[in-house]
Amino acid sequence: MDVVINPFRLCSGLKVLGYFMIFLVLSIIALSYYAVVILIWAPHLLRGGFNSFFSFFIVILFHYLLILLTWSYMMVVFRDPGSVPDNWQLVSEEDLEEGNPTSISHNLGPQTSASALSDGTEIRPAIRYCSQCQNGKPPRCHHCSICQRCVLKMDHHCIWVVNCVGARNHKFFLLFVFYAFLETTLNTVVLLPSFVNFFEQTKKHSLSPGNLAVTFLAFVLNLAFALSLLCFVIMHTSLLLSNTTSVEVYEKKKAVHWKYDLGRKRNFEQVFGTKKMFWFFPLFSEEDLKNIPALHGLDFPIHSDTVE
Repeated sequence: MDVVINPFRLCSGLKVLGYFMIFLVLSIIALSYYAVVILIWAPHLLRGGFNSFFSFFIVILFHYLLILLTWSYMMVVFRDPGSVPDNWQLVSEEDLEEGNPTSISHNLGPQTSASALSDGTEIRPAIRYCSQCQNGKPPRCHHCSICQRCVLKMDHHCIWVVNCVGARNHKFFLLFVFYAFLETTLNTVVLLPSFVNFFEQTKKHSLSPGNLAVTFLAFVLNLAFALSLLCFVIMHTSLLLSNTTSVEVYEKKKAVHWKYDLGRKRNFEQVFGTKKMFWFFPLFSEEDLKNIPALHGLDFPIHSDTVE
């Protein structure tokens, strides 16, 4: 009996690296908190005048961004990105054999089926199947070799959160990247004067060697992450506004018209919802969860000019 070895199972070992990344993120947050709040700006709060007011503003802004950053991060780590229901299939085999358009329309959903059958012809959608999960694959679903399962509307597997980014936590990931960029940028700016005076403070011994090292390290780390996150913000904003995931980029290049591109406003709402008051928080309104099927990862509207 031949034994089939699946080399992709070795990728699951990257989860161990992911847990280290979580520790690294929390360590950088703790280091930045000590340098920015406790070491640099908190002492100015008791001096009075404009310095005290400005320090209070910096400390409040730091904590506000930190809360949103941590909240979004925890939601990405612990929220299931979306799993395929057991025995899921787009249409039944009997429907395909009989060519029953009613059943096909019912399984596709109102938005998808309307575009697919707009020319009045019978459409038989291809059923995608995952040989590893032994289950059907909904549209935009992909198998993750690290998580060893199929993920709904998979964007990518992020080792920084030990989780996949998919339909049900995509918004939280984007908010995490956005707030991490704002937080590290703020830290870089407010630590810049101390970094510039680093060597002068070393000569005057105005700070202990340990505090000088903390200030220097915090500035360098925050600057490096701010520049890196800026690239991520630009890239994921472009993908968001075109309703494309990271794994769909190559497929989109081959298409004349990307079928999921509904216009920037609707593309944004497919991930963030329609309620503006929830856009900047890792939350969804009950109304959006009810009215936007894409947030659940099983049914996606396509462009009216696209026929599959």
